[in-house]
Amino acid sequence: MPAQNDQGLVDILLKNKAINQEQYERVKTDLVATGESVEKILLKHNYVTPLALTKAKAEFYNIPFIDLSAAGLSPQAMYLLPEAVALRFLAFPFAYDAKEQKLSVAMANPLDLTAIEFLETKTGQRIEPYIAMTDQIRETIEEKYAQSLSAEVTEALKETTELGKPKAIDTKELNEIINDPPIAKIVATLLDFAIKLRASDVHIEPLEDKTRVRYRIDGILHEKLILPKNVHEAVISRIKILCGMKIDEKRIPQDGRFNFKANEQEVDLRVSSLPSVHGEKIVMRLLQKSGNVPDLPDLGLRGLSLKNLETAIRVPHGIILVTGPTGSGKTTTLYSLLHRLNTPKVNIITLEDPVEYEMPGISQVQVNPQAGLTFASGMRSFLRQDPNIIMVGEVRDTETADLAIQASLTGHLVFSTLHTNSASGALPRLLDMKAEPYLLASSMTCVLAQRVVRKVCDACRENYQPVTEVAEDIKKVLGPLFKPDPGKPFMLQRGRKCVQCNNTGYFGRIGIFEDFLVDEKIGRLILEHAPASEIEKQALSNGMISMKQDGYLKAIEGVTTIEEVLRVAETQ
Repeated sequence: MPAQNDQGLVDILLKNKAINQEQYERVKTDLVATGESVEKILLKHNYVTPLALTKAKAEFYNIPFIDLSAAGLSPQAMYLLPEAVALRFLAFPFAYDAKEQKLSVAMANPLDLTAIEFLETKTGQRIEPYIAMTDQIRETIEEKYAQSLSAEVTEALKETTELGKPKAIDTKELNEIINDPPIAKIVATLLDFAIKLRASDVHIEPLEDKTRVRYRIDGILHEKLILPKNVHEAVISRIKILCGMKIDEKRIPQDGRFNFKANEQEVDLRVSSLPSVHGEKIVMRLLQKSGNVPDLPDLGLRGLSLKNLETAIRVPHGIILVTGPTGSGKTTTLYSLLHRLNTPKVNIITLEDPVEYEMPGISQVQVNPQAGLTFASGMRSFLRQDPNIIMVGEVRDTETADLAIQASLTGHLVFSTLHTNSASGALPRLLDMKAEPYLLASSMTCVLAQRVVRKVCDACRENYQPVTEVAEDIKKVLGPLFKPDPGKPFMLQRGRKCVQCNNTGYFGRIGIFEDFLVDEKIGRLILEHAPASEIEKQALSNGMISMKQDGYLKAIEGVTTIEEVLRVAETQ
């Protein structure tokens, strides 16, 4: 970027509160005294971060800003611009519009008209320049051009149709195309990288002019790849054939599953298709077939929460409920509980949708509504199988709730899940399902609520002192549980962001929990149809640590961050 002695850039930084008034005056003085550029003065004094400076430049020069760490990767765009040219001009091509013949390029110096003219001549495309941080451009070029995901997909795309010229796929050709090595290679590469990146889900989404591939890693979606629209139908059809769906049926949602093996790791993929405005969207859930069921402390359970659960599972009858939204790890917790109880002396039967882990020694049943096997009908059949322990994937209706209560009252230990925001909200929810209060009070043993938070990356963790407002919030939420060392400054931990954690600062996940045993006092509240707030108040007086408190305690220990806890448990 050319030297800029105009103070317009500093005015924008002051307006955006990136610098204060004192720093603003100091920069103006240095401009006159030294004749150095605004950028050099700002960075010399560490007044601004490179990110804040780059965003201010974008506003000052009226050029769009791009954060490459959050942008999807287009193999087509990278194919058009060789790595050597990208490094020479510090320009990374991140998007390509074949219809407009337009290549979007992140540049360290988007005002360099000579460089833009050269890039247009080299690629044969119209260049649309964006501004990005210099270090980020350099790192992205080195990482993405070397990354085999883009390289392999780009090679496969070169073998399909000529890049930049979308081609409609004729129905007669479809069977040949979907079994073509290039298309099969694209699908295999997407799945291979899903396993390498520890993704739980892969989203293949058609947009108006491209197909976006996103991976859910540690609960957060990351855009990793952009495919040209002309291969979308072939890729989707290839996946549909693998999982036994009808490839000619595109008007209604379909479900299927198949196995995939990469690097001696086998995964079971649960696949769902959904018709959308721009074509079919596919979501693949990856279920690890190999891998041990984690023990309760490994999930993040400890202290009174762990003690309550261990007390509850020692009772040979009753209902233990695990609550939380979809994706909060309820099923994993249930498997951990069953793993503890699984011995040759007990008969354990589960009814699941789907069966996510195969556990030896346990009879696991997959629901099949089309064949009439629902949670309710399965529960009725289970009671004729002489079970000791029954696990029902979810209490969805009045009939299932009644059967679970009856099973617990006849001497069975019943595990299930429920979608509620807190542990205390589960009991009023069951009353809403017309469960009899006196039966519910005598059958319910323990209620657990949970969320999953991302763990701080061990490879790049660092200490930092939180701002006063955060420290006060921690003190307020934890109350007497907050016991800082009086001789040391109060510190938290976070990830600096590195290659190992995919530049997120987090690696892996752990649970935060709240649970309570249903004692006589809570039983009385059930009989009185008390609201969730009253039940929670009683549970807290019994010693329950709330989910938010559990999260804050884990943040103080450096396991996670306050931001993560607030992201998943801010309603608590």
